[in-house]
Amino acid sequence: MTMHNHHHDHERLEHIEERAEEPVDATTVHAHPEMADHAGHMEHSAAVFRRRFWIALLLTIPVVLYSELVQELLGYQAPAFPGSAWVEPVLSSIIYWYGGWVFLSGSVAELRRRLPGMMTLVSLAITTAYFYSLAVTFELVEGMPFYWELATLVTVMLFGHWMEMRAVDSAQSALKALARLLPDTAERIAGDRTEQVPAGELRPGDLVLVRPGGRVPADGTVEEGSSHVDESMITGESRPVDKTAGSDVIAGTVNGSGSLRVRVTRIGEETVLAGIMRLVREAQTSRTRAQALADRAAFWLTLVALGVALVTLIVWIAVRGFDNYTLERMISVLVVACPHALGLAIPLVVAISTTLSARNGILVRDRLALERARYLNVVVFDKTGTLTRGEHGVVDMLPAPGVDADRALALAAAVESDSEHMIARAIVAAARERDLQIPPAGDFQGLPGRGAQAVVKGRLLKVGSPRLVEEEAIIVHESLTLRSWEWSRRGQTVVFLAEQGRALAAFALADVIRPESYQAIATLKRQGIRVAMLTGDSTDVARWVAEELAIDEYFAEVLPEHKSAKIKELQADGSLVAMVGDGINDAPALAQADIGIAIGAGTDVALAAAHIVLVKNDPRDVVRVIALSKASYRKMLQNLGWAVAYNIVALPVAAGVLAPLGFVLPPAVAALLMALSTVIVAINTQTLRMAKLDRPAQQAQPVPAPA
Repeated sequence: MTMHNHHHDHERLEHIEERAEEPVDATTVHAHPEMADHAGHMEHSAAVFRRRFWIALLLTIPVVLYSELVQELLGYQAPAFPGSAWVEPVLSSIIYWYGGWVFLSGSVAELRRRLPGMMTLVSLAITTAYFYSLAVTFELVEGMPFYWELATLVTVMLFGHWMEMRAVDSAQSALKALARLLPDTAERIAGDRTEQVPAGELRPGDLVLVRPGGRVPADGTVEEGSSHVDESMITGESRPVDKTAGSDVIAGTVNGSGSLRVRVTRIGEETVLAGIMRLVREAQTSRTRAQALADRAAFWLTLVALGVALVTLIVWIAVRGFDNYTLERMISVLVVACPHALGLAIPLVVAISTTLSARNGILVRDRLALERARYLNVVVFDKTGTLTRGEHGVVDMLPAPGVDADRALALAAAVESDSEHMIARAIVAAARERDLQIPPAGDFQGLPGRGAQAVVKGRLLKVGSPRLVEEEAIIVHESLTLRSWEWSRRGQTVVFLAEQGRALAAFALADVIRPESYQAIATLKRQGIRVAMLTGDSTDVARWVAEELAIDEYFAEVLPEHKSAKIKELQADGSLVAMVGDGINDAPALAQADIGIAIGAGTDVALAAAHIVLVKNDPRDVVRVIALSKASYRKMLQNLGWAVAYNIVALPVAAGVLAPLGFVLPPAVAALLMALSTVIVAINTQTLRMAKLDRPAQQAQPVPAPA
C-alpha cells in the first residue's frame, strides 16, 4: 500500500466506526476509560452471575438439608432449633429475589419487546415454584413445597449463565489482547533530551524514542536507527521485520535489539490497531443468517414450550387433579425448554471464529460473506501486488560465452550501486541476495533514457537497455540476442552489461511472483474452485503469469473501471465469485464480487469495499478463509442440531409421557439437563479453536513473473 492512500483510509476508518454498534477505541486504557468499559463489559456480566451463583449456592445448601423430601430419601433428620421451620421459606425467598432477579428482569424486557424467550421460561418456572411453595407453607393449599427444587433450579441456572458469560468472554479475548498491546507511556524527544509522557498525549509530528524491547506507542515513520520489529500480533508475520530510516512502524508492535527514532504520523482512532479493533468488533456484532435462524427457533420454542406446559397442566388436572405431581410436570416442561443451548449455539461460534480469524491475520467485516465463502465457485485474483510482489527483481540472466555469471552480476551491481532507479536497485539487490562482493565504482554517470555507466577497477562499464545497445552499436552474441527476444515476448525488461562495445551479459527483470501464490492456486484448484486472473497489464505479461501459476482463465489490459464488469460476466452463470485485490484500484470489483477480499492490508486495514481483509500479503490466506467458513458453519449446524434434538426428546419426557412406565423428570434434574446441554454446546464450540487453518509449508524460492 502506498502512503498517499492514508487520508482515504482514515475516512474509511471513520465510516466503519459510524457503522459499528460499539466503536472501539484503540488507544491506551488509561488515556481512554471507555476502552476499559468496553473490554470489561463481558467480565462484568460474568462477575454478576458468578457472585449471585456463589451466594445462591451457599443459601441452597441449608434449604436442601432441611427439605422434608430430601430428609426422607436420605434417612436423616436435620437439627431443630427455634425458627428452623422457616429456614426453607426465608432462604428460598432470598434466592428467588436476589438470585432469580436477573431472570425476572430479563423476562420483563422480553415481554416488552413481545419476544418471549428463555428468560421468560426461567421466570415462569421459578415463579410458579416459589409462589406455590409459599401457598403450601401458609396452608393456603395442600401439598409439598418446592423450595429445594426452586433453590437448585436458580443456582444451576446462574451457574449455566456464568459459564456462558465466561465462554463468550474468552471468545472476546482478541480485542482485549489488542488493547493491551499499546504502552501506557512514550518517550518523546524534545530537543536534546527525552521526556516520559502518557501515550495518549502524543500528537502527529512528535518524535519518539523506541528503545530495544519497547513497544511502538503510535503509528509512525522511522527517521533514524535500524532494528527488527515483531509485528506478529498485528500482521501475523512470524519473523521480525527489518526497519530502517523511512520504514513505517505500527503502534503496539515490539521493537527488537536496535534503537529507533520514530516520527508519529497517526494516533488514537487513526492507527492501524484501532482499525483492526473496529473491524473485529464490527464482525462480532454483525448478524448472520444462521444466527437469525437460531433466534427464530428460540422464539418458536418458547411458544411451543408454553403450549406444551399448558397442555401438560390440563391433561394432568384431568387425570389426577391439580396437585404436587401436576405442578411438577408443568414446571419440568418449562425448565427443560429453556433454550440456552439454542441461544448460545450461534453467537459463540461467531465470536470464536471472528477472534480466531483475527489472530490468523484474517479480518472479517461481513459475517454473511464468511458464511458464503464455503460455496465459492470462482476466485479471481488481481495480479500486481496480489499474486506478485509488486516490485522488480532480476528473474533471469545469461552471460556471454567465456564470462562468469556471478562476476557479470557483481560488475553490473557496481555500476548501478549509486543509482536510485528501480532497475538499478533490483540489480544491486540480486547481487546481495547471492552474497556477491560488489566492487567499488567511480565516475558514475547516468545516461538518460538508456542506462548508466561507471568505472570499476579501471574498466569503463555500461548497463543499459536495448536502446543503448542500438545507439552505440554494441555487439551482442547470438545467444544473448535470442534470449532477450524471448524475455521481451514475456513482457520482461531486458538490460545489458557492456564493455568496449561488447555485451558481457543480459539480465531479465520483472515483477516477482510470490512463492505462496503457487500453493494458493494449486490448493484452490484441488478443491474444485475455478481460478481466474485480472490485470491491467499486457496480454503477453498476463499469459506468462497465468502459465507460470497454471491459471486457466485470465483477463488482460483491463482498466480499473472495467474490472467490475468482468466480475459480472463470471457471475452471469450463477457462480459465486470472490475477488482478491490490493484494494487500491480494485474497489469496484471488490464491491461487485459476492465476496471481496482485500489482501496485503498490513498498514491499511479499512478497505471499505472489501468484506474480508487479509493482513498479510499471502494469497494462501484465501484458502484459509474458505476453511474457516466451512469449519464455523459445520460447528453452527452441530450446535443447532444438538439444541433442537435435546428439546425434541426432553419436552415430552418432562411432560410425563413416560409416567405410565414409572419414569418422571423432577424439575431439579430438568435443570441439570438444561445446564448440561449448554455446557455441551460451549465445549463443542471451543473445539473450533483447533480448526486446521495453518498455512501449508512454504514452497521453494520466489519465482519470477513479468510486471
